[in-house]
Amino acid sequence: MPQQTTMPASGITRYRHIADILENEIRSTYEVGARLPGEHELAERFGVNRHTVRHAVDMLVDAGLVARRHGAGTYVAGKPLAYPVGSGSRFTESLAKSGHSTQSTLIRKSIQEAHGGVAQKLKLKDGAKVFAIETLRSVDGGPFCVISHFLPASLGPELFDTYCGGSLHAHIAKVTGRQLTRTRSLITTVPALPEDASLLALPANQWVLRVKSVNIDTKTRRPVEYAVTRFRADRIELSVDLT
Repeated sequence: MPQQTTMPASGITRYRHIADILENEIRSTYEVGARLPGEHELAERFGVNRHTVRHAVDMLVDAGLVARRHGAGTYVAGKPLAYPVGSGSRFTESLAKSGHSTQSTLIRKSIQEAHGGVAQKLKLKDGAKVFAIETLRSVDGGPFCVISHFLPASLGPELFDTYCGGSLHAHIAKVTGRQLTRTRSLITTVPALPEDASLLALPANQWVLRVKSVNIDTKTRRPVEYAVTRFRADRIELSVDLT
């Protein structure tokens, strides 16, 4: 463990000084995904209170160098990942080919009535039943994006009842035989909602990159999925395939 460091007298200068030291160590000695020492340990090392340490770590979070995982600690963030947005983009396959580990976790699922944009995107009558599925996608052990999936309930109860995580598109193909193709993506930035910020280990005042997509059955050309994805903006570079 590094020895205790002599700190400047000013409170503001102190946490900036700590942030500079930690940033240098992160860039020179820490691997992506490595866990930083806890606030108590850092406070002892630098001879300051935990409030000062928290300010310093906040600066590193805002700079995209580290990410807090609720209940687990603070971890070194990786460089932004190039994520392809094209007709055949698949979350798990695309990132696995780049050597990254991925995980898709089911947050919740329910059967709802489709209204407004959901009904329009899926070409359903207002009030038609849809499967609403919320998933959290992680890359290399860190939260990457949250996705709200909406599927026509006409796909059948087996699809809804048996999905418990993993690739949703692979599950759709297995249960229904349908292969999906993306036809449209609308990309914008929005403030992170409180639940999304918590799931993505983001401060509440951060923004996320939101992508609204429609996926259709490659054979029938009928909409099968409307997805609203919220990415950690500091972890992604969208690569749009225009061919």
